[in-house]
Amino acid sequence: MADIMSMTFDDKTTESLHSLILPPGEDFGIKSDDEDLHEDERLEFDAGFESIIVVDNLPVVPPKKFDKLEAVVRRKLSRFGVIKENGLWMPVEEDTGKTRGYCFIEYNTPQEAELAKENTNGRNLGKEHILAVKMFDKIDKLMNVPDKWDPPETKPYTPLENLHHWLADEKGRDQFVIRSGSDTEVMWNDARQLKADPVHKRPFWTESFVQWSPLGSYLATVHRQGAAVWGGASGFNQLMRYVHPQVKLVDFSPGEKYLATCSSQKPSNLRDTHRVVLNIFDVRTGKVMKEFKESADEFAFGDTCGFTGVSWPIFRWGGGKEDKYFARLGKNAISVYETEKFKLIDKKSIEVENVMDFCWSPTDSIFALFVPELGGGNQPARVSLFQIPSKVELRQRILFRVSDCKMYWQSNGEYLAVKVERYTKTKTNTYTGFELFRIKERDIPIEAFELDNKNDKVISFAWEPKGDRFAVIHGDNPRPDVSFYSVKGGKVSKLTTLKQKQANALFWSPSGYFIILAGLKGFNGQFEFYNVDELQTIAITEHFMATDVEWDPTGRYVATSVTSGHEMENGFNIWSCNGKLLYRVPKDHFFQVIMHLLC
Repeated sequence: MADIMSMTFDDKTTESLHSLILPPGEDFGIKSDDEDLHEDERLEFDAGFESIIVVDNLPVVPPKKFDKLEAVVRRKLSRFGVIKENGLWMPVEEDTGKTRGYCFIEYNTPQEAELAKENTNGRNLGKEHILAVKMFDKIDKLMNVPDKWDPPETKPYTPLENLHHWLADEKGRDQFVIRSGSDTEVMWNDARQLKADPVHKRPFWTESFVQWSPLGSYLATVHRQGAAVWGGASGFNQLMRYVHPQVKLVDFSPGEKYLATCSSQKPSNLRDTHRVVLNIFDVRTGKVMKEFKESADEFAFGDTCGFTGVSWPIFRWGGGKEDKYFARLGKNAISVYETEKFKLIDKKSIEVENVMDFCWSPTDSIFALFVPELGGGNQPARVSLFQIPSKVELRQRILFRVSDCKMYWQSNGEYLAVKVERYTKTKTNTYTGFELFRIKERDIPIEAFELDNKNDKVISFAWEPKGDRFAVIHGDNPRPDVSFYSVKGGKVSKLTTLKQKQANALFWSPSGYFIILAGLKGFNGQFEFYNVDELQTIAITEHFMATDVEWDPTGRYVATSVTSGHEMENGFNIWSCNGKLLYRVPKDHFFQVIMHLLC
C-alpha cells in the first residue's frame, strides 16, 4: 500500500496505469465510470414498479391485428388514469409475430394502477376472454411460492383483555374521553367528589378524532397509516391496527363485529373526481372483509354531506346487533350485502328509480326508503318498507305535493315517523305533516297527523329512547314552541306544548323520562331540563356558547361543552340529570368530549 501511494507518474514512467491493481474493496473515494453506469441502471430498474399492472388472458392475434388489439386495450384501460408515453408494452412471439396474450401497462401514479386493477380484474373483454389483472410488484411473490408446505407455528394461548372492566368500578363511576390541544385523556366522572379523575393520557394519540364503539368495548383513533382500537383492563393498550393510508372516517357496525374505514384521494387529472377507498375490517382480526375503490361520483347519491360530496356513513348496517347486512345507496338502486360471505344478496341490487334516501330499523332486517315526486307531480312521492333478505315490499305510502321528507326510527324499531313537507295547492308555500308507521302491528297501519299549526317549520324531532313518546321543536326562531306527543293506544295524542322556548335541539336521557331543550351555538347555550312524566320544568341553566350536549349512558349525568371553534369559554361542564351544575373543566383548544357507552 505504501509503495503504491508513493508512486509518481511522468513521461518517463514505464509503468502502465492499466496494470495497477488496488487492494480489494479500496477505491480511495473515487468511483469508476463503470460504477456510475451500474448505479444508474440499478436506479432505473428499481423505480416505478408500483405503477405497473400486468393484464393477462388477452386474445392472441397475428401481426395484422396487433394495432387494433392495442387500441382496444388502451381505450379500456385509459379510463382509470393516464398511461405514460410508451407505457403500454405487448410482447410478441419472435418467429410468428403473434401476441403472447398479455401486456404491461404503466400509469402516472400507483393509485391509478390500483384503480385500473380493481375495476378490470375479472371483467370481460369480448365474449371469450376474462381479464386477469395483477400489480407488477406482486408478480415476484406469486412466482416464488415454495413447493413444500410448512405448517404455521403454533402460538401459545394469550388471554384476551377484559374490554368491559370499567363497568365494575367500585365507585360506580362513568368514563369519558376528551381531546384538547395535542392530548387525548380518558377520565372518570367522579360526581361525588365533584371532579374528573384521570385514567389514561397520551399526547398525539390520534390525528383527527376519537370514537367509542357502540357497545363501549373499544376506543378508535385515526392516523395517517390507518385506524386503531384501544382498551383492556391493564390500561388502554392497542388491541388491533387497520391499515388504510390517509383514512379520514371510521364507522363501527352496531354489534362491533366490523369497522368501516374511508379515505379520499385526489386524481392526477384535475378533470376527474376524487377516488374513494372504503374498507370493511373484522374488528378482532384486522382482516379486510370487503374492499371498495370507486370514484366519488359512484357514492354521491342522496343527501351528500361528507368530504368530496360523499355522505357518511356510505354503508349503513342492518339486522340490529347481529350485523347481518349492510347496504349503500346508488343511482336508482339500493345494494344490500350479507356479512356471511360479504356478497351482494342474490347477486343484484334492489332497483328503485330515483330513490333519494333509506334507513334501517335499529332492531330488525327492515329498511325504509324515500322516492321523491317527479314530473311535476305526475309521479307522486312514496315511502316504502322492505324486508331483507327476501326483498319483499312490506308496506307503501303514496305522498302528494311533497317538497321534502325525513324518516325517524324509534330505537326499538316499533315505530317509524315520517316528516313530510308539502306544497300548498298554489305551490307558493309549504306546510308540515307526519305519517306514523306502526311496524309491529298487523299489516303495519299508518296514521297521519299534523301540528296544531301545520304551517310551523319543524326545527327538530326526537323519539324517547325505548319509549312511545316524541318531542318536536316547531315554529319561528328565535323562540319556537316545543310539543310532546304519545303514540299509545293506537292513536297519536298531544301531551302538551311549551310556548316560546329558546331551543333548537332536543336531547332525551338514555333512560327516558327527562329531556333537555337545548339552545346551542347562536342560542347562547341555554338549557331547560324537563320531566316528561310530570310535564314540568326541573331547571333552567346556561352554558354560554355551548356547542355540544352528551348524556352519560345511565342517564345520571350530562356533559355540555364549548369546542375550539369559539375563542372563549373552551372546555366542558358536568351536570346532574336534574340540571344541577357539578363541576367545570376549562380547557384551551378543546375539541371533543364523549361519554363511554354501555354494552
